[in-house]
Amino acid sequence: MDLTHHQGCIELNATNSTKNAPLPLVSMEAEIPEELYKGMKDFLVDHPSWDQYQLMSTALANFLFQNGCNDRCVTERYLNDLFKRSDL
Repeated sequence: MDLTHHQGCIELNATNSTKNAPLPLVSMEAEIPEELYKGMKDFLVDHPSWDQYQLMSTALANFLFQNGCNDRCVTERYLNDLFKRSDL
């Protein structure tokens, strides 16, 4: 990632934190094994404060961070989700 991307990420986070505006979203479609789908569905039933979008976003940030992604936005998302786990 280049410096412009990181700067945009920082500015976006600063803007959204002051206005409480939602972060921009990108739609994604993916095929997953049925076992993962069942696990996701069971988790969401047991944890109604979560939704499928939050779960997938958290899982993706977790995977990327733990596998060496150095993008600041990913790291921030990972750390924010890590400390939000008390909501479970």
